[in-house]
Amino acid sequence: MLVDGIIVKLEESGLTGRGGARFPTHLKWKMVKEAKAEKKYIICNAAEGEPGVFKDGYILKNYPQEVVQGIKLALGAIDNSTVAVSAYIYLRKDYYQRFKEELEKLTKSLPITLFKKTGGYLAGEETSLLEVIEGRRPAPRIKPPYPPQIGLFGYPTLVNNLETFYHVAQIAEGKYKKTRFYSISGEVANEGVYEFPEDYTVSQVLKETQNWPDFRFFIQSGGGASGEVLLPDELEQTVRGQGAIVVYNRQETDLFALMEKWVNFFLKSNCDKCVPCREGVYRLAEMIEKRKLDKEILDDILFVLEETSFCALGEGVVTPFRSLISKLRDGLGLKD
Repeated sequence: MLVDGIIVKLEESGLTGRGGARFPTHLKWKMVKEAKAEKKYIICNAAEGEPGVFKDGYILKNYPQEVVQGIKLALGAIDNSTVAVSAYIYLRKDYYQRFKEELEKLTKSLPITLFKKTGGYLAGEETSLLEVIEGRRPAPRIKPPYPPQIGLFGYPTLVNNLETFYHVAQIAEGKYKKTRFYSISGEVANEGVYEFPEDYTVSQVLKETQNWPDFRFFIQSGGGASGEVLLPDELEQTVRGQGAIVVYNRQETDLFALMEKWVNFFLKSNCDKCVPCREGVYRLAEMIEKRKLDKEILDDILFVLEETSFCALGEGVVTPFRSLISKLRDGLGLKD
């Protein structure tokens, strides 16, 4: 596969980013290719910091060559610069320790640098990781401009999830079958990472992995913190976000303890840059700690988080709490 044709192949494949946003991959590559600049950068994002999401680690363990090949194709495809194009593989700290040696072997003759992520979950957001690589604290940037326009060190930058680069290599070799990876955890018999068609429903994934529960349950789809809570009769929909499914026993799960786990994650991940997210998450934590939810105040907090937060972290807080509270009210002592 010549690099000149890979963007056309990406468009024909319909591949979208696997980091959660599902932006068409070919459009992002095309934007960076068409940008006029002295330098350009590529970042393979393997920050993967959300609970219940561990597919990137599985890919690094089993398919590192494919990932590097996908980056190599990008290096050639977007090279419309006067000086050079170079890349970073941005790795979660434990992934950096586990896979550094193998990745160094695979990239030693390529303009690819391994970079160990500093900071927590938010340091994996696409503009926050630019700040980290540039030596600053992880905090999101104002968008626009977007990274393909003005990214790392002020140059056009292609940021894609690690799984996306894996699929790019498949597409180049004619092996792509419109699949994605699913992380399955929680109260299941067969926890792990599985590859299935991207249009599989939650129900299909659970049944084909022999993880359909034999007890009353609910699941969280997309991620183990920001994912949506779904009941058994809502599982005929595709798995969203980062492809995670977490199964909970409805009778044995302490819902306040679960919400406390979520809110502590968001508290720890917060960059404190914007008031809605900083104060909103703190107010949520206060209510959950007291185990007494004021529905009117709660609705106001979630509305403000969703509508006025600076970045997607604040918006992501809303989905798990709103969906759990609306669907499992009886377990929280709330009345209609």
